[in-house]
Formats: sequence, structure tokens, C-alpha cells
Amino acid sequence: MQSEAREVRLSEVLSGLSYALDLTEGHPRGHSARSCLIGMRIARELGLPPDRQSDLFYALLLKDAGCSSNAARVSQLFGGSDQEAKHDVWLRDWRNWREQIDYGLAVTAHEPTRLSRVKRLLKIVWEGPGARRELFQLRCDRGAEIARTLGFPERTWQAVRSMDEHWDGGGFPDGAARERIPLEARIINLAQVLEIFWHEHGRDKALDVAGARSGRWFDPELVRVAEHIARDPALADALQEHDLPQAVSDAEPEERVLAVDEERLDWIAGAFALVVDAKSSFTFQHSARVAGLAVFIAERMGLPEANRVRLRRAALLHDIGKLGVPNRILDKPGKLEPDEWAVIQRHAYWSEQILERVPVFREFARDAGSHHERLDGKGYHRGIGGDRLSQDARILAVADRVDALSADRPYRGRLDAVTVRRLVDEDCGSGLCAVVVEAVLPALDMPIEGFAAKTLPG
Repeated sequence: MQSEAREVRLSEVLSGLSYALDLTEGHPRGHSARSCLIGMRIARELGLPPDRQSDLFYALLLKDAGCSSNAARVSQLFGGSDQEAKHDVWLRDWRNWREQIDYGLAVTAHEPTRLSRVKRLLKIVWEGPGARRELFQLRCDRGAEIARTLGFPERTWQAVRSMDEHWDGGGFPDGAARERIPLEARIINLAQVLEIFWHEHGRDKALDVAGARSGRWFDPELVRVAEHIARDPALADALQEHDLPQAVSDAEPEERVLAVDEERLDWIAGAFALVVDAKSSFTFQHSARVAGLAVFIAERMGLPEANRVRLRRAALLHDIGKLGVPNRILDKPGKLEPDEWAVIQRHAYWSEQILERVPVFREFARDAGSHHERLDGKGYHRGIGGDRLSQDARILAVADRVDALSADRPYRGRLDAVTVRRLVDEDCGSGLCAVVVEAVLPALDMPIEGFAAKTLPG
């Protein structure tokens, strides 16, 4: 396998996958990577020892690992696009009541009538304080859990959990203040805000925001360090670097470079499947079940172990592009409008693009992005026919189809085994590969939930 040909660095895997986290937070691609570069420059300027730099490095890459867990709640509260609502909140000091009003007006602009907008605003005002704590708690706790699942030390996952705490105690989830907030978390909080304003409005605006929030949001000493390093042209050049994965790799402490083995690659794929499926209650364990079904099919077809490993990872990550789909579309109970359907179709493209950024996952990126293609060429996102679909792509298409039919969806309940078999048979030959369909048929008589058991971490 590709991972046996050379040593695979953990940083290159996580920096590539961090682009998926940028999607779900509504940030421009590369936000997490650029935040990592800023945070690591601050750490070096402070003289942190290599072990603490390493713990911070991975916390920076995983800082938004819990972001999908509150997406449905954000959508329910604000309506519109959860990505836009999440992104816009970072552009304001949400503890300032005037900026809260501006934010409320901005995120309700999508409402079709004045009355519906007023109702939405009243809902936000009524639920505001409690909802704010809830949203941060969900994100921070889930992010820390993902970091723990991947085997990172306590300093890393505690930094992820505490990164939204504020220096004066006005942050979340615990309202911790000053030195009670881990230093690594204080660095992440500052680095991510600096990156957001630097990328969208330039360095000077970023420093103005940091200065204005110094002593409230941010540790004043860290702000002074940031003001110093921001004047270094080398940092500005790094943030403009087209090869961000290489820049991130170079930022990892040389004494603490971590390699990733086959087992850890499986854990990473499983952990990011949890991130993907947390975005909507209707996709709970979907990726894990598709992986279980794909492996079941591969075993029935007599495929070797190497193929089954590749298929399992591709299946776990096949929907990673869905992190860029707003929940108002994912969870819509009725028929999708043409523009909404176009957004849904785009997720397969994003899955492929994200996996292409991870060298060790590149070998199955195209297959993962082809899980909605059909033999007759009427699928998406490319609309290619069976002559251009690999065996793995055909297996993923069948596994995804079977699970989608067997699970609850916002527009219908789960279908019984007889109906699933009939619909799969109707697609056999024109949409789905007959050989693969034959292999999956025994699975239709088994509880669909059981196929997740062997693929989930923990």
C-alpha cells in the first residue's frame, strides 16, 4: 500500500483533512492551516519547549473537530445557512450588545417577510444566552472527545476544549479566566481570530481587533507577542503560501515529528466519519454503516485484505464533503429546489477534493467522490458512465444506496427490507453494478445498525 512506501507524517494527514473543518465553519479554505502557522510562531516566540509546541500544533489542526456537532442547532436557531451564521459571528465581538444587534439583523436577512424576520429575531433574543452556552459547549466538548479518540495527550484535548474561553472569564464553556485557561488554548483563541481578520481584511485590521479585545478576549502578553511577530515578512509570506500543507509540515517541531501507521490511519478515518455524521441526526453512523457494508461486499466478492482496507477508509470518508452543505438543505423535510439539489450534488466533489489533499488517501479520493455515479451516466458529480467507474466506486455506490434506503431520512422513514430489495433490483444494471448488488443481497436481511459496529473507533 502507499503508506508502506514512505513514512507518513500525521501532520500531513490532519492538515489536509482540516480543510473539511473549514468548510463546516464557513471559513475560507486553509483557515485551520493558517491559524496553525500563526499559533506556532507565537509559541516559538514564547520559547515553549518542543513537547508543548507539539501538543499545541495538533490542537491547532484539530481546533474545529467539534464544529459539526452544533450545526443542526445553529440552523434551527438562526435559519438560513449554518456556515454563514458561524462565519459571521467571528467577524463581530459577540459580547458587545451593539454588535449582537448587527449580527442578529445580518443572520435574519434571509427571511422572506418582515414578520418572519421579526419572529426569528425574537427567537434569537429569547434563546440567546442559553443557546450561546449550549453551542459552545457542544463544539468544545465534542472537539476534545475527537482529540482524545485519536490518542492525543491531555494538554492537546484540553486546549481544544478551552479555546473559546476569554481572558476576563467571559468565554465558554466554563467561564475560566486568566491563567486558569491553558496557555495553549489562549494561543489558539488569539491565532484563529487573527487569521480570520488577516485573511479577510489584512494584517493591520487583525492587529487592531486583537488590540481592542486585549484584556477581555485575549491574554495581553500574547497580544504583545502577536504584534511583534506580525511585523515579520516571513510570516506574511507563509500565510500566502500556496503549498499550505508543506508550510504546516515545516512548522511542526522537528524533535517531535509524529509518523502515522496503518492502525492510526484507520482511527483517523473513523474519527472524521464521526465528525461528518454528527452534522445531522439523519446521518448518524451513516459513514460507519456504509463502510461495514462495503467490507461485507468485498468479502463476498473475495477481494484481498488490501482492497478491503482501502474500501473501508474510502467509505468512512466518502461524505466528508457534506460538511459544506447547510443543514437547512440536509435536514429539509420536503422536496429540494433545483439550487438546493445543486448544493447537495456538490458534496461529492468536495469529498474528492479534500481527500486529494491527503497524499495517503489520494489513492481512493476519486472512488470516494464517485459514490453517487451511475452506470448509465446519470449520476453525479461528474455524470460518468460505468466504463469509467472502478470496482471500488461501484461497491461504494451500492453500499451508500442500501444504507440510504434502510435509514430514516428527513423526507421519509426507513424502508423495510422488501422495499429496499425491490428498489435496488430496479436500479440493477442501469444504475448499480449487478455483480455488486448480488454480493450485498444477504445483508438486506440483517439489521443495518450492525454494520457500524466494526468500523467505529472505540
